[in-house]
Amino acid sequence: MTTFLSSDWFSDVNLRLAEAEVSSLADVSPTIVVVEFPDAPSDGARALTLTLSPAGARVTPGDHLGADTVIRLPYEVAVAISTGASDAATALRQGRLKVRGDVNNLVVFAPWMAHLWGEAAS
Repeated sequence: MTTFLSSDWFSDVNLRLAEAEVSSLADVSPTIVVVEFPDAPSDGARALTLTLSPAGARVTPGDHLGADTVIRLPYEVAVAISTGASDAATALRQGRLKVRGDVNNLVVFAPWMAHLWGEAAS
């Protein structure tokens, strides 16, 4: 099991995204979603950027000023989601997950969630 947001975690997630058999992205407009962790440990990433395009999906550490959508959640909630102890829908209902920008991008983002969170932790 890799540590959440470590360089190994990003490598693992990107490998899973590359191998994912998610619906075709040929008709997808390039979309950038940033996930922020304002209370993340100071020695690691405080955000990640998920880029979706016809070429595929990629996750990188840090934020992107051109983000279409920004998701903000506490680090402990993100870790719980990544380990399967919680899920994004519950965090949203509890008001712990906040969304700014184009909420419709979450529909495009949703099929990749398993690869970004739960499966990446195994």
